[in-house]
Amino acid sequence: MSVSGLKKQFHKASQFFSEKISRVERTKLDEEFLELQRRTEVTNKAVEGLLTKCTEYLQPNPAYRMKLGMQNTMSKITGQMGTTGYPQPEGLLGDSMLRYGAELGEDSMFGQALLDIGEAMKLMAEVKGYLDISVKQNFIDPLQLLQEKDLKEITSLLKKLEGRRLDYDYKKRRVSRIPGEELRTAVKKFEESKELARNGMLNLLENDVEQVSQLAVFIEAMLDYHRQSTDILVELDRKLQHRSYDFPGSSMLSCSLRFCS
Repeated sequence: MSVSGLKKQFHKASQFFSEKISRVERTKLDEEFLELQRRTEVTNKAVEGLLTKCTEYLQPNPAYRMKLGMQNTMSKITGQMGTTGYPQPEGLLGDSMLRYGAELGEDSMFGQALLDIGEAMKLMAEVKGYLDISVKQNFIDPLQLLQEKDLKEITSLLKKLEGRRLDYDYKKRRVSRIPGEELRTAVKKFEESKELARNGMLNLLENDVEQVSQLAVFIEAMLDYHRQSTDILVELDRKLQHRSYDFPGSSMLSCSLRFCS
């Protein structure tokens, strides 16, 4: 770092501690700017929270999430195509039902019912897998891009603005010992940074219709998932009802129960 750069860092640090300890006056930003900053900070927190909670909603098991993340990272490093899917609970339950249904055999009504439900659960797991892919591509990825690009850039601009504000206030307090040109340069840089940060925040907040569109896509994917799951369960219910009616002993058992009563 150059000598001038070290001096600026010293000025900023000196002003920062003076404000914290001595409560010296600082240049205040206008109310409109502060409101833009507040809304931008809330947007940043909202995006961060949505990314975390949405991932937890789709993939609730933290151990599996970590394992899946490591596997996908290794796949990218090695250049392998495709990614490992999250083991959906419906699929795990379906596997268990299919295994025991097969062991019970064709002569067992319980076994046949387990096979029916197991197949339905496997189908629901596939539908849930498609939901994961759709939400990641159309909701999570765009939010991550917003976080890593626009919000990160605005955060950097605000940090730079604060640094220039500290430098300007330090020189303003020592106006009698600071060359006029140096003070004017500090003012100019502060105003430039403020305008850049303001424009960045305005652009973000005025285009939040993009986030609304992404939320709509997320809800559409959820709706499609629940519709398909409902169709699978309705068909499964029909099968199970049919099996119970066709069970040879069901009418005899019903008669026996009526006779005993």
